[in-house]
Formats: sequence, C-alpha cells, structure tokens
Amino acid sequence: MPQKLSMDELNRLDLPSYKQVDKFPFVFVLDDIRSMNNIGSAFRTADSFRCAHVYLCGITAKPPHREISKTALGADESVDWSYFETPELCLKHLVTSGYEVFCIEQVSQSISLNNFVPLVGKKYAFIFGNEVFGVNDIWIEGASGSLEIPQFGTKHSLNVSVTMGIVAWDFISKTVL
Repeated sequence: MPQKLSMDELNRLDLPSYKQVDKFPFVFVLDDIRSMNNIGSAFRTADSFRCAHVYLCGITAKPPHREISKTALGADESVDWSYFETPELCLKHLVTSGYEVFCIEQVSQSISLNNFVPLVGKKYAFIFGNEVFGVNDIWIEGASGSLEIPQFGTKHSLNVSVTMGIVAWDFISKTVL
C-alpha cells in the first residue's frame, strides 16, 4: 500500500541551497493584488517552481507581513522579490531586462494557454492583476500578448493564486520537463 513520503524522503533543497541554485527563466508580477493570502500563495508557488523573481506593484502588500507568511510558509524568505509603485515603472524594468511580458487575462486576441509555446533561451514575465478588476490596461497595452486559461464551467475566472500555479506548471512542463 502506498505511504506518504517523509520530509527527508522528499529531498527538498534547504534555504541556502535554494538561494544558490539556478532559477527557471520566468517571473511573476503581482499588480494590485489585495488579498495577502493570495500574495503568500504566490510566493509559495514561486518557490515550488523555482521562479526567478516576484515583482509586487501598486497596492500589493510586501513581506514581511504575518498574513503573507501564513500562506507562504517561508517562501517569502526563499524567493527574491522587488516592489514597484506603478505598473509603468515595473514594465519598463522588465522590458529593459529582456523579458517577454505576457498578461494572464481574457482579452480579444488572447492566446489559449495550451497553444502558448515559450521559446528556450527567452525570459518570461507573467502578469497577474487585481482579483476583481483583472490586469491593468497599462500591462495589456505594453505586453507581448495575453494568455488565457481555457475554462468550461459557469464562472468566468479562477482565483489568482490557482491561476499562478497553472501558468507556472504549464511553463515548466513546456520548457524544463
């Protein structure tokens, strides 16, 4: 009968090793995320998929914060992050740093995530917007494109932290595995 693996059997990196290991060529941008649970979850997902960096913008809360740490479970200490007051400043930084910027949003001419083909050797920035209003138009206008996750139920969106996990897994499965 299968048994759960112990923490030692999972063979995860310790914090110093994680800080030193090469990260995968993608970053998360959280713009105007209002829920600190979603922010903490973003850090935890970023750690899990060895995301290179997390950028926080606008009203998105910054670590250290008890409510972020509650869901991050330490990932707010392992994942490198930066804060920008405005999307314009963050977008300029990403573009000059050589990132292909993709919004995760339902827009005309969006690319279905299953049809997205990331190119090996390129760096990607995935933009996640406010839980109610979505991605700011500044990002949509300045991005290389927008990616949309196919959905088949009655709801028109997924929780932003769930979306981050789907996008990260899709990227890793297409570029690393």
